[in-house]
Amino acid sequence: MAVHDDSTGYQAARTASAILDRAARGKLVVAGSDRRTYLHAMLTCEVAPLQPGSGTYGAFLTPQGRMIADMRLLELGDLILMDLDRARAADVLQRLDQFVFSEDVQLGDVSDTFGLISLVGPAASGVASRALGGGAAEGLTSSLLDSWAEFQNARVSWRGVPVIVAASTETGARGFDFFAPVEAAGALADALSREGAARLDPAAAEVLRVEAGRPAFGVDMDQDTIPLEAGIEARGISFTKGCYPGQEVVVRILHRGHGRVARRLAGLLIDGDEAPGPGDLLRAGDRDAGRVTSGVFSPALGRPIAMAMLQRDFLEPGTQLTVLHDGTPFPATVTGLPFVQGVGSN
Repeated sequence: MAVHDDSTGYQAARTASAILDRAARGKLVVAGSDRRTYLHAMLTCEVAPLQPGSGTYGAFLTPQGRMIADMRLLELGDLILMDLDRARAADVLQRLDQFVFSEDVQLGDVSDTFGLISLVGPAASGVASRALGGGAAEGLTSSLLDSWAEFQNARVSWRGVPVIVAASTETGARGFDFFAPVEAAGALADALSREGAARLDPAAAEVLRVEAGRPAFGVDMDQDTIPLEAGIEARGISFTKGCYPGQEVVVRILHRGHGRVARRLAGLLIDGDEAPGPGDLLRAGDRDAGRVTSGVFSPALGRPIAMAMLQRDFLEPGTQLTVLHDGTPFPATVTGLPFVQGVGSN
């Protein structure tokens, strides 16, 4: 059961800056001169056009159009860093490796080698610039970081340690991610804290994510999910590129089915004091309408909210449903995502 969140970390993420340790994320590297064209043919997103210092978001699908994983890609100039759910890293690595034939592509898992610190909030650029040494040596001034688009990235040297800095909205709030060797990640987090960043605990970070309507793999979407069901097509699917595994299914749904899927992720506004939990059943009269995937109490809205995978008959905003939480019924109203506008904008 999700409860009210009044942490200082949440408020800091909304009004100043906060840091979150995300070392548990999976991290793969793809090197070699053919890395971009190879991944372009394997993933749903545009990878071939990426230039050093840029990136994108996409998914890896089965031939049946089901998701193997979603991931963020950062093109660093000599390799691509792939950030994804840790539980999916080994499978993705194995699947990608088995399709490498004559291409100049090398794959590796650096999940245990690199830590990941996320810094979020409206004051994040200033904190990042100061913690990195004022930005003078690398040119990463606060104003420059403010101008970065999502996925924009650079390598910097911090106390002689190589660190990758990338603009990110992965936590549901605008900010920056720092990929650093695990032995230096803690010291980097301390440096960010000394410059004013509060600590953001995982529960508060979950509130930010749900308020932003950002689905998480293994929570709101899984290996039975088609990308259009999770609503990630605008971010993660190119409709102009060539073939990739699962493309035929995606195209068939879009062109023959007019984009309609049997179910889709949607938002719920809950009437009551408690947020529903994953798996809670949703009813519309005597019909099953779907199930909750994520539920939190939103300080921004002052009420419980949830994301749910709903059958398509119940997706219209304003639809009234009943959520059953521990056998207790609560009224719920279907709404669009995100719940809080502008949280993840760059």
